[in-house]
Amino acid sequence: MMIWDSALISKYDLSGPRYTSYPTAPQFNASISKIALIDKMLTPSDADLSLYFHIPFCAHLCYYCACNKIVTKQYDKGVEYVELLGEEMRLRSLMLDHSRKVTQLHFGGGTPTFLTEDLIKVLFDNINQYFNLVNDGSQDYSIEIDPREISYSKIKLLTEMGINRISVGVQDFDHKVQQAIHRIQPYSMVESLVNDARALGIKSINFDLIYGLPYQSIDGFKNTLEQVIALAPERISLFNYAHLPDRFPAQRRITDDVLPLSSMKLDLLKMSIEYLLEAGYEYIGMDHFAKPSDELAIAQKQETLRRNFQGYTTHAGTDLIAFGVSAISDLNGVYIQNYTDLTDYRSSIEKGQLAIAKGYISDRDDRIRHYVIMTLISQFQLNMTLVEQRFKIDFKEYFAEEMDSLTPMLQDGMLEFDPSGMQTTIKITDRGRLLIRCICMVFDKHLNNTVKYSKVI
Repeated sequence: MMIWDSALISKYDLSGPRYTSYPTAPQFNASISKIALIDKMLTPSDADLSLYFHIPFCAHLCYYCACNKIVTKQYDKGVEYVELLGEEMRLRSLMLDHSRKVTQLHFGGGTPTFLTEDLIKVLFDNINQYFNLVNDGSQDYSIEIDPREISYSKIKLLTEMGINRISVGVQDFDHKVQQAIHRIQPYSMVESLVNDARALGIKSINFDLIYGLPYQSIDGFKNTLEQVIALAPERISLFNYAHLPDRFPAQRRITDDVLPLSSMKLDLLKMSIEYLLEAGYEYIGMDHFAKPSDELAIAQKQETLRRNFQGYTTHAGTDLIAFGVSAISDLNGVYIQNYTDLTDYRSSIEKGQLAIAKGYISDRDDRIRHYVIMTLISQFQLNMTLVEQRFKIDFKEYFAEEMDSLTPMLQDGMLEFDPSGMQTTIKITDRGRLLIRCICMVFDKHLNNTVKYSKVI
């Protein structure tokens, strides 16, 4: 697979959405009727559920981080928060059929393992009380882990609760880089975590890596990749560091003079992609790589892979119900985001109200474009005939303007139509895969040039 093309990357040096939803979060409206959103929650459905819990607390401040977080070493803050989550679950469960299976569960943050073992037990007791968790091996239950905030007994407890996949924040093993970003975690610490997790039956481990951090170099990051490969995680997420000190005050502790130049960032990305492909990982899309035996790679081959707010997912067709500050639910194109401030979130829940801050209700056109964009970004191809049958449209007529806009990308070899001459399938070429966001942007009716998006590369 030859996915790197310097000329194309230079030509399509754009910024755009990451398409974890469509429409994307900037379209969510705070003035939308909360009653209308709640009414949509009450719509009967037999779809399986995917639950997400946002745990905002972190014991350490990582300078690069852009997550919604609260830095504190007061671990007792978790007590009240878990109580609030329990009440939010009770309120949400009143609107749902308890028999619906929870096939996917994810804890993000912040640092979810900030919670003590006793609080983890309480949280799972509440989840089991209000929702129908499965624990027969078919579930996809995951948690994000900070290696500095974990113990063997806590991992053991998590596996007993049904967790079978973990995501580990590695970023970079280089000590100088770790010092600059205020996240010291030696290789031995991560190695111990991986060994414990595998011994306890964790079936899939993801490593988060970041390129573009201070003091990174080709040789230094290659050493990190070699150490990562030695630990053999099933999945790897390779993120671009976006330096936005005006938006994220902690990033002001990282000065511009220690950051790699844009050209160096591209070199780091190119080297990383080539290295991971050579090591046997498959490029799933966007920032994600997986072993051929991993469920992500299998789902992509079977054309069942999809994206949601947690990234690529093997559980298409589920309703995503999210809990906690800033969490976003997705009920078949109805998006509901909680308050991002803990005080506002607490105030709503204590009043017996859902902590709805804003949302969006998709119309028919949104649903059509959602299907097109999410299929392209997950499968790297789109059968236009299937779209026509699903939505009762003439694809080339409905998307006449978009098809014209694809012409330069077609000429640049980023995509092609099926070789039969019928032109019923749009296929993204290997050269176009890294620029899939640019292709998806063609179909984005809501694209807003005033919103500051991240670079596509």
